[in-house]
Amino acid sequence: MKKLMACALALMLTPLAALADFKEGVNYEVINQGEGSAKPTVTEYFSFFCGHCNTFEKGYVPRLKGELKDADVVFKQNHVDFIGREMGVAMTKAYAIAIQLGVTEKVKPVLFSRIHDEKKAPRTPKEIRDVFIATGVNPADYDKAAESFMVKTMASQMARSTQNAKLTGVPTFVVNDKYRVNTQSVKSFDELSELILYLTQKD
Repeated sequence: MKKLMACALALMLTPLAALADFKEGVNYEVINQGEGSAKPTVTEYFSFFCGHCNTFEKGYVPRLKGELKDADVVFKQNHVDFIGREMGVAMTKAYAIAIQLGVTEKVKPVLFSRIHDEKKAPRTPKEIRDVFIATGVNPADYDKAAESFMVKTMASQMARSTQNAKLTGVPTFVVNDKYRVNTQSVKSFDELSELILYLTQKD
């Protein structure tokens, strides 16, 4: 009986990641053979034009952000430009503008809703600008950010990061700039969180 209780206690104290049976080539891929990020980091690659990204943004990302915050893990989002043709590039720039102006949490749900709920996707950079202004962004502030070196640099960095991640689709999560998660290998958001947290602790 004492041995059984000791075993049960040991299981309770064992970190969740240690119990996981995740495998390279099945649940995740190594995309960087060198050093990973200096601090545990999870990056979600997404597109405003992606229906699954819209679902994740509403149903999973807020939860994941909370879990990562509790684990002291950095969470970032990287817009990809390979969906939506020329508007994919424009949306990447728009997301960089939102970051620069500090309005991502205001603008993201509006853009997702316009595209997937209202079926009124912006078709030109001007229509993207109109969305920002409708959320309360000052037109002059938008125009200044759109032409800024910081926004151009961020958009370029997102494009380069997308290439480095060797994506086959979105949404995709990359952990520590080293491990690309295979979301198709898990059956629930619970299991996805377990996999992501496991990889944040992996060397």
